[in-house]
Amino acid sequence: MKKFILASAVVATAAIALQSYRPAHAQPGQNSEAPAPLRAGKWTLDKSHSNVRFTITHNVVSQMDGGFTTFDGSLEHTKPDYSDAKITFTIETGSVNTANENRDKHLKSADFFDAEKYPQIKFESTAFKPLGGNKFKLEGNLTVKDVTKAVSFDVTYGGSINTQRGAKAGFIAKTVIDRFDYNLKWDRATEAGGLVVGKEVTVTINAELNEAK
Repeated sequence: MKKFILASAVVATAAIALQSYRPAHAQPGQNSEAPAPLRAGKWTLDKSHSNVRFTITHNVVSQMDGGFTTFDGSLEHTKPDYSDAKITFTIETGSVNTANENRDKHLKSADFFDAEKYPQIKFESTAFKPLGGNKFKLEGNLTVKDVTKAVSFDVTYGGSINTQRGAKAGFIAKTVIDRFDYNLKWDRATEAGGLVVGKEVTVTINAELNEAK
């Protein structure tokens, strides 16, 4: 009888342990369930914990990465489904950085961003649509140089957290644009006939937001 009671106690303890176990929090971009929505109001970009990166094909066979060091943005909404969300983002073209001084000068020139004449890239949202779970579709107008075109970003919401410095939230937004659409048309062909610098550019924004006080 004592052995039966002891065995029952062991089984019960194991069952409780299994039921109380929870896996560690998923990394941003891996949540399978929808995190709690942000509190209504305005959220501003934490620039020291965010980044803007781009990737483009080089010589057909490899990828080149770069980014911008000066940017800003905000999100403002009153509805829990974000249906009235207004999202803005600006990037200083003169802050382009590919870890190569000569290449950066070329990118700032009239062949590409023409940073002196067009100092900012601008984005203004037109819709922020929930797709289920922590996935969203962000639609809006992107202005590069003197061209404005509609674009859409695939967005992953990483969730929000309260810290000693206030509430914070994380988002990852990705899109692919054709640089020729925005008059970034410098071109040179390789010996095999492909472009030295590809047409399609993958843009990734890792954004950490602070709840405005």
